[in-house]
Amino acid sequence: MKKFVNDPKQFVPEMLEGIALANPDTLTYVPEYNLIMRADAPVEDKVSIVQGSGSGHEPAHVMIVGKGMLDAACPGDVFAAPPMDYVYETTKKLASSKGVLLLVNNYTGDRMAFDMGKEMAEAEGIRVEILTINDDVAVKDSTYTIGRRGVAGNFFVIKAVGAAAEQGADLDELLRLGRKVNDVTRTMGVGLTACTPPAKGSPLFDLGEDEIEMGVGIHGEPGRERTKITNADAIVDVLLDAVVTDLPYSSGDNVALMINGLGGTPISELYILYRRAHQQLAERGITVTRSYVNEYCTSLDMAGASLTLVKLDDEIDALLGAPAEVAVRVF
Repeated sequence: MKKFVNDPKQFVPEMLEGIALANPDTLTYVPEYNLIMRADAPVEDKVSIVQGSGSGHEPAHVMIVGKGMLDAACPGDVFAAPPMDYVYETTKKLASSKGVLLLVNNYTGDRMAFDMGKEMAEAEGIRVEILTINDDVAVKDSTYTIGRRGVAGNFFVIKAVGAAAEQGADLDELLRLGRKVNDVTRTMGVGLTACTPPAKGSPLFDLGEDEIEMGVGIHGEPGRERTKITNADAIVDVLLDAVVTDLPYSSGDNVALMINGLGGTPISELYILYRRAHQQLAERGITVTRSYVNEYCTSLDMAGASLTLVKLDDEIDALLGAPAEVAVRVF
């Protein structure tokens, strides 16, 4: 394993400390709970938006804390749900007069931790709700989860509820909006290589030199099929067909299209994938009105990508276009 690592057990705390040191005016780091939060949080008369999940998916979620996005993130170790007390203490620290919304990707460990943290916070009189995200079309009831997995589509839920919270929406309205976005968001990914968690020191699974995993999960979970690698256009066609036919999306729809890198794919290759997806959607009569090409929810250093579609209406489109300020920027 060749990585920039000191003690693998300190991989997450050292990363979080670095994020905080690079953004001293906008972020606060609470090391006891792996907590990165807005320096001005909680904001009075605003619902606080909190996400957790395991680490290893950066920039999700600790790098998208900021105005119009998350108010805080409290990740666990790499690919591990945060402990229940992290969720509980984070909820207490972020509690405002309008309450706290916890966003949870659909994995068994995450749901257990957040359910227990929510119960403990409610026992202290804090108004808190959970919104579960499950946009992955690849498989159901697989490793780590009961039901569909929550993957890169969580970005759109975060963006929508983050924008609405800044505009003053209450907790019930945020639940409605988040569920609405989740219900029209679909994702499927493909892995070209395995990823290497620092604590393990070797690839998480075996994948042949000429093999790819169609429908891979963001923790390296098995997908729909392990098959021989082919060209980029053919791979996109498989991903797109699985996503488009699931909702389904139809001719005349306006959509947001995301090509998300899984951590080890050059952005030049992501644009090759985007090109084909955009062309194929046009042939189906589906118009791409919002485009996202970058790394949003990764799997450490896995070479691969995921394709996400969101069916847009005026309400969702306006929320996705609302201003947002996150501390971690590329320029």
